[in-house]
Amino acid sequence: MKHLMKLLYCFLFFLSFAGCGKATEYVLTSPAGEISLEVFQSDSGNWSYRLSAYDSLLVNTSLLGFQDSLNSQLFTASRVKLVSAERNQHNGVWKPVWGKRSSVKDCYNELSLTFSLGDSDRTLGMAFRAYDDGVAFRYFVPEDSPLAINKVMESTRFAFNGDYTAWFYNNEWHNIGPERLTESEGTRQPVMTVQVDSTLYMALHEADLHTDAPLLLRSAKGERTFEVEPQAVDLAAGYLSAWRVIFVGGTPGAMVDSHLIELLNPDPTGDFSWVKPGVAVWDWRIDGAQWEGFTYGMNYPSWVRMIDFAAEQHIPYLVLDANWYGPEHEAESNPISGDKSSDVKRIIQYGKEKGVGVWLYLNDVGGRRYPIEETLSQYASWGAAGIKYGFMSGTPREKNLWTQKITALCAQNRLLVDFHDGPVHPYGQMRTWPNAVTREYCQAQLDAHRVFQPKTFVTSVFVNMIAGPIDMNNGMFDLRQGHTTRVDESQPVPSTLVSEAARTLIVFSGATVIPDIPEFYRKYPPLLEFISAQQMPWLESRTLCGKIGEYIAMMRETKEAYLVGVATNEEGRTLDLPMDFLEKGTEYEAVVVEDGDDAHYLHNREQLKVRRQQVSADSVVQVKLAPGGGCCLLIRKKI
Repeated sequence: MKHLMKLLYCFLFFLSFAGCGKATEYVLTSPAGEISLEVFQSDSGNWSYRLSAYDSLLVNTSLLGFQDSLNSQLFTASRVKLVSAERNQHNGVWKPVWGKRSSVKDCYNELSLTFSLGDSDRTLGMAFRAYDDGVAFRYFVPEDSPLAINKVMESTRFAFNGDYTAWFYNNEWHNIGPERLTESEGTRQPVMTVQVDSTLYMALHEADLHTDAPLLLRSAKGERTFEVEPQAVDLAAGYLSAWRVIFVGGTPGAMVDSHLIELLNPDPTGDFSWVKPGVAVWDWRIDGAQWEGFTYGMNYPSWVRMIDFAAEQHIPYLVLDANWYGPEHEAESNPISGDKSSDVKRIIQYGKEKGVGVWLYLNDVGGRRYPIEETLSQYASWGAAGIKYGFMSGTPREKNLWTQKITALCAQNRLLVDFHDGPVHPYGQMRTWPNAVTREYCQAQLDAHRVFQPKTFVTSVFVNMIAGPIDMNNGMFDLRQGHTTRVDESQPVPSTLVSEAARTLIVFSGATVIPDIPEFYRKYPPLLEFISAQQMPWLESRTLCGKIGEYIAMMRETKEAYLVGVATNEEGRTLDLPMDFLEKGTEYEAVVVEDGDDAHYLHNREQLKVRRQQVSADSVVQVKLAPGGGCCLLIRKKI
């Protein structure tokens, strides 16, 4: 039956070529033939689509297009005339500057429909792509079209074919979900991850956003249809909407491993060979830590210690956080000459001598009150490696445009950038702007004075992380019972040492920012070695197994080693991890670090045990995870 369905889709794919200009239904299949997107005029005359995958109808008849100020649909038979239908097949390879893997297959089938308003030369259109891991579509107005229609509202809908289970991004809080589609009500933010059944998953997001506001979704209680939250846009020559993206995968991990969002963005222009992803130590969470008579602070002596540790462990960066140029939210705090600026210039120079780059924090108040072009140019002249930009203000549309401007200015000045505190969601910027290495599109650990629970981690990695790189600040090793001595946040962390180390690998980010002091890392050599071995860019990444809200196992490959990180929710479990990602015919040694026998995320957090195991591509490694715990594997070729 499955083979017959593939043949049928292929037949319809080629049949629709013959209908250009006449047909009112087109079928677009993925290169492997497993996913089918039907685009057609419904009985009401509105242009619509349906999505099927693996012999299942996933999205039923769903509206496409825009409506005008009179609530009249634009892409309907009474208003538009199909003037051309063009198809294209692309078979290429993307070589990212950095990312989840060094080489990415870029293969898709494409359909572009162009319409005119009545018999006029005012044209507009829709483009559709089908990949093996999902589909995407967007709206456009050709560059030479005289079309000009103001304040139209997008009408795109997603009429799911069942009452599936969904999870949603939820700012700096635990994700919304799991909830049935009919239980959702009001506005939801993407990524929206959907479980159809135990063998089929979807996710909704957007890619290549230009000048519009970021995507929001809306639904009514009791309904299975989600629609794009209306926002007024002007349709004129050159207009491009964002791609509306629907991922499809047999497992949630397949969507995490996908590059669909990045592939829908254009290649970069200019030289980005200077962009180097990597681990970073951080001064914000060390503030107040005490070790053998020394109290860490956000000051020069502490920065020197952090630089020395980073150099020793081949960690490429130190991030200096808020208030180095004065109280971050005060207008009088000058981001170039304020407070500790002389010490900052000294530590940047010291870092250069040690081979460690220094990032500088910049609050939106300073970013807007003082000329941003001059500020970033000055940071570059000091030799800074990047900026962490916080607390951006404005409407969603304004924030998107300001984010784009800062990203471009940072690239111009060879600065990496990390957006924090309610940033615009990732939509594939890392392809066009490889210096946009991460952002706090999640509940970050030890942030906002809320406890970060194990279940939050193993949910966010299957929701937020589908969008792109995220900065979650995992890796706290001071896991004492009770409060710590840290200044900004002293709450105990409900996790285990092994889980904290594993999370640093599992989270995809071009800047893995770890929060603790050197002495706590040195106290646990096997885990420190695991973190230090995370030498990016990754050659390969693969989600080995996982279940949303329950557990995840992630493998990442460097030039020198394979690393596997495993984390679980509040329940302990035993997992079997296949080693089939290893090179066949080669013997390896795995250092396996597990939670101690009595470890628990609420007590005995610092217990661990270490074993060495010979492995090959045919091996299966069994690991035991404590409640809220994890496991770390560092695998190297046998010498």
